[in-house]
Amino acid sequence: MNPKNDKNMIRAWAMFDWANSAYALVISTAIFPPFFEAMTTPNISFLGGSIKNTALFSFSISFSYLILALLNPVLAGIADGGGKRKYFLKLFTTLGAVACMSLFFFKTSSYVWWGTLGFVLATVGFTSGTVFYNAYLPEIVTEDRYDQVSAKGFAYGYIGSVILLIAILIMITFPEWFGMEKSFLQPRIGFLLVGIWWIGFAQYSFLKLPADQKTLSISNPIQKGFSQLKSAFIKIKKNSNVQKFLASFFFYMAGLNTVVYLATIFAKKELGIGTSELIVTVLVIQLVGIAGAYLFANISDKRGNKIALMIMIIIWMVVCAIGFFVTGIYFFYGLSAGVGLVMGGTQAVSRSTFAKMIGDRGNEINSLFSLYDSVKNVAIVSGTLVFGIVDQLIGMRYSILSLSFFFLIALLFLASANLRDKLS
Repeated sequence: MNPKNDKNMIRAWAMFDWANSAYALVISTAIFPPFFEAMTTPNISFLGGSIKNTALFSFSISFSYLILALLNPVLAGIADGGGKRKYFLKLFTTLGAVACMSLFFFKTSSYVWWGTLGFVLATVGFTSGTVFYNAYLPEIVTEDRYDQVSAKGFAYGYIGSVILLIAILIMITFPEWFGMEKSFLQPRIGFLLVGIWWIGFAQYSFLKLPADQKTLSISNPIQKGFSQLKSAFIKIKKNSNVQKFLASFFFYMAGLNTVVYLATIFAKKELGIGTSELIVTVLVIQLVGIAGAYLFANISDKRGNKIALMIMIIIWMVVCAIGFFVTGIYFFYGLSAGVGLVMGGTQAVSRSTFAKMIGDRGNEINSLFSLYDSVKNVAIVSGTLVFGIVDQLIGMRYSILSLSFFFLIALLFLASANLRDKLS
């Protein structure tokens, strides 16, 4: 058994955020979404009809997280029963990194389905790996450190991904420094670098994080996985406050992740903001996000997780409502700063809140965190699906406005929950 609160172990855990956040920033937010919109035609043939390229991108996110909603609970249950947490962390890290590298071959609009498949697999790899990564938190630190260590992970992720994004931005903005002409080649090289960065820095975490526990072989691991998952579900079903928290989490994560994935496409298509300006905006969001993660971790320590989360949800709701009316780049910059302030904080405080509510539960940790991630995955399916449908029918501005209702419902659920209640 490894001692808790070991500085080297915490650093190794946070370094995985440094590694995989390159996907979260470059692929899901800053470069790939506007690249996809620019590389593809406005309308794409699909099942005998046509679909907007922006709606297709939104639906590809929905499809990714639908797969994850079905897959992750089973995998986490198997990991609980078979002691394969690190095994699956390595497996999905490899899948995600290789998928990012494959996006280098997204050369023209005729490769739209190649690019879509690569994006889907990268998303599956990133999110599935996060299930097992999150589950290490109660194992390596005591409960009084959850907020600060969770925030530290997000801060490492912000810093690492910003370093890589700056390097890619320099290559896109000044291609002549590298003996190239300005073209789609530079962002494609960026996708390749993301995969290398991700799998490269993850090796440090793989080396230092606790090894999988030796267990007896399981004759039917899938059945064992479902059994572990069922047990975790029954425990949560008995606690109404955990249910209320997860209901709130569902709605605000539906809104949050839809904004993260689709804000740059909105800015490019609706506001005409160029790729370089978008990347600079995302950099600002990341840097503000570091401060925001620690700010709300401190608010959680002093005023409680519930107050911190309610403040952030209100900010998200206001951002989406104002986003409907935004027409100029400076207003967009202002909204982006608001997003940065609460983006990392919302995720960090949510993770630590759930960890506090479930406690250190041994082999059930993976399954419980799997349910947590499944709620998030289904939420993202819902948010991006609504966004895509509204975009296809009446336009993207109304898609942004619709997200404010997700945050309103989340606020109502959270207001009625006691976050200090724990699973029995």
